[in-house]
Amino acid sequence: MKGMIGNLPVKDVGFAAMALGLALLAGCTVGPNFAPPDPPAIDRYTPEPQPAMTVATAGSSGAAQRLNPVMDIPAQWWMLFQSPELDRLVRQALANSPSLVQAGARLKQAQEEVNTRSGQTTYPNVSASISAQREQVDLAAFGVPFPSPPPFNLLNGSVTVSYALDLFGSNRRLIESLNAQAEYEHWQLQAARLTLAGNVISAAIRQAQLRAQIDLTGQLLALQQQELAIIEQRIQAGGLPRYQSNQQRTLVEQTRAAIPPLQQQFEVVNHQLAVLIGATPAEATIESISLDRLHLPQELPVSLPSVLARQRPDIRAAEALLHQASANVGVATANLYPQIVLSGNVGGAGTSFSNGGRVWDFGAALAQPLFSGGSLRAQERKAVAAYEEAGAAYQQVVLQAFQQVADTLRALINDAQTLQARAAAAAQAEATYKVFSQRYRAGGISQLSLLDAQRQYLQTAIDRANSAANRYTDSAALFQALGGGWWNESPANAQETALLPTAR
Repeated sequence: MKGMIGNLPVKDVGFAAMALGLALLAGCTVGPNFAPPDPPAIDRYTPEPQPAMTVATAGSSGAAQRLNPVMDIPAQWWMLFQSPELDRLVRQALANSPSLVQAGARLKQAQEEVNTRSGQTTYPNVSASISAQREQVDLAAFGVPFPSPPPFNLLNGSVTVSYALDLFGSNRRLIESLNAQAEYEHWQLQAARLTLAGNVISAAIRQAQLRAQIDLTGQLLALQQQELAIIEQRIQAGGLPRYQSNQQRTLVEQTRAAIPPLQQQFEVVNHQLAVLIGATPAEATIESISLDRLHLPQELPVSLPSVLARQRPDIRAAEALLHQASANVGVATANLYPQIVLSGNVGGAGTSFSNGGRVWDFGAALAQPLFSGGSLRAQERKAVAAYEEAGAAYQQVVLQAFQQVADTLRALINDAQTLQARAAAAAQAEATYKVFSQRYRAGGISQLSLLDAQRQYLQTAIDRANSAANRYTDSAALFQALGGGWWNESPANAQETALLPTAR
C-alpha cells in the first residue's frame, strides 16, 4: 500500500488540500468594497439661520408659511395646493408621459441584463447535442471481398457542462456593477417622475399667471381707451393741447401691444402642458387654473442636509454610478489573476444494429495572463481614475442640490416680502381709487382723474398677481428640491418595480 496520512492516502490528501485552497480562493473578492459616502456634516443650507416663518399678507396667496424641519413630504405633494385641476394634470402626466415609458424601459433593460449575466456566471453552463445520420459502407471500395452491409443509422448524443470558478471575484464584481447600473436607472426613473410633476405644476401656475395678466391688461387697455376718448373730447372743446392726445394714444398702443405676447406665452404654456400629459396640442384639453383658486401650503418641509442626500433621486443616482465605478475597479483587478474553468462531457454513440459505447471526459483549464504589454494594469488604472471621476461627480451633484434648496428657501422669504410690498401698494391704489370715486360722484374731480386712479390700481394688481404666482412656483420648487416624497408612495400606485428599500 502507498503512503498514508491519517486515514487518507497521500494522493487523496493532496487533492483535498487543493480543493480546500480553491474553496478558500473562491471566497476572495479583489477590489474596494463600496460604502455610501458620508452625508455632509452641516445643519443648515444658508450661511445665516433660516427664519421659521415667512411674512404674512392679506389674501389666499399671502398666508404666512412655516418652515418645518420635521415635516414629512407626502408622495402626492402637489395636492397640498388643493386644486383638483392641478391634481388631474399631474396624474395624467404620470400616467401618459412617453418620457416615463422610456425611463421605465431603460430600467427593465438594466434588470434583465443583471438576470442574464447572473445566469451565465452563477450557475454552470449546460448544453446538449444530438445528431443522427443515415450511412452505408461500400466494402468493395476498400478492396474487401465481402458483401457490403445494409444502410444503417448512426446516432450520437452528448451533454457538456462547464463552470468558471470565480476565484478572485471577477464575476461577483461584474454582477455588482450591473446591479448598480440597475439601481441608477431606478433613481433616474424616480427623478423623471419628480421632474415631470414639477414641470406640470410650474407650467400650470404660469398659465394661471398669464391668464390673470391678460385679463388685467385688457381692463387696463379699456380704461386707457376711455381716457383717450375723454382727452379728445376736451381737446375738441379747446380745454387741452393736442400733444396730450398723442401721449395718451401712445400709452394705449403700448398696452395693446403687450397683449399679443402674453397671449402667445399663454398658448405656448398650454402646448407645453399638452406634451407633458402625453397628448398633442391639437387633441389635448387643458383645464384653466385660476390663481385665486390655488391654496398656498402654510407648512413647508425643510429636511436636514444629512437626510437630503438620501431623499434626492439625482443624488442617489450619482451614488449608484459611484458604486458601479467601484465594482469596475474590482473587475479590472481580478483580470490580473488566473481564470479557471471546469468542464465535463458525457455522451454516447450507436448504430441501428449496435448500442455503441459511452464517452465521458472531465478537465480543468487555467489561464494566467503572462504578458499583455501593460494593458491589464492600464485597464486597472483607468478603472481607478473612473472611480475618482464618479466620486467628484457625486460631490458636484450634492453641492448643486444644496444650492437649489438654499436658493429656494431664500426665494420663499423674499417672495413673501415682495408680495407684502406689492399688496400694500395695491391696497393704497385701491384706497385712492375709492376716494376718487366718491369725489367724482360728488363732482369734485373729472372722469379723467378717476380713470387714471383706476389705471394705477390695475397696474398694481398685475404686479401683485405676478408676486403671488412666484410664491406658488417657489413653494412647489421646494418640494421638488427636497426629493418629492417618493418614499411615501404606496406600492399600488408605484409605476415601477421597487428595487431598493425606502430612505426612511
